Amino acid sequence: MTNDAFAKHLGVAIRTVGKWHERPDLTPRTEMQQLLDTVLDQAPDAAKSRFALIVSEGAEAVSSGSDPAQMLKVAIAVVATEKKVLLVCRRGDDGQGISWQFPAGMVKPGVQPETVAVRETLAETGVHCVVVRGLGSRLHPVTNVFCEYLLCDYLAGDAENVDVVENVSVIWADKSKLTRFIPAEQIFPPILDALEVPSD
Repeated sequence: MTNDAFAKHLGVAIRTVGKWHERPDLTPRTEMQQLLDTVLDQAPDAAKSRFALIVSEGAEAVSSGSDPAQMLKVAIAVVATEKKVLLVCRRGDDGQGISWQFPAGMVKPGVQPETVAVRETLAETGVHCVVVRGLGSRLHPVTNVFCEYLLCDYLAGDAENVDVVENVSVIWADKSKLTRFIPAEQIFPPILDALEVPSD
């Protein structure tokens, strides 16, 4: 499909599809990823086969080191104080819909996830933090993006919405109320353990 046809098929603005071509490292928001997953599920078998082939070739190139292509990876900063955890409220790619998340950023080749976590937290929220330890990694159950989770300590700065294009709001949420913002089943279990938040 052309960009215009694909945008119409998805029901999004053509500039959204154009942005994906301009910035291939861009991670679609949760709502957009769900839409793309639905479209793929409904695609003809031939299209699914082509997509699977492209994805598998990319994965083989990454594992063999024969190509500079890398798996899409996001560093997620879980910034905590004694009683609170830092959250951002993100806009959907189409400007509609919001979701609460931890600050995060794309990990580009040659850059450490720890560097991305600290830098993106500052860029999004104005908060300075330091990585304490890794919490592990997983393929995100909603976005299917590979995520590296990092527990961070707050250092300085007032939490504010610095990135008004991507985010609606930034808050310090009580750890005990975290699952009111993000459903427990979507939170990586080691995060709940590290923050001592009940999973039910």
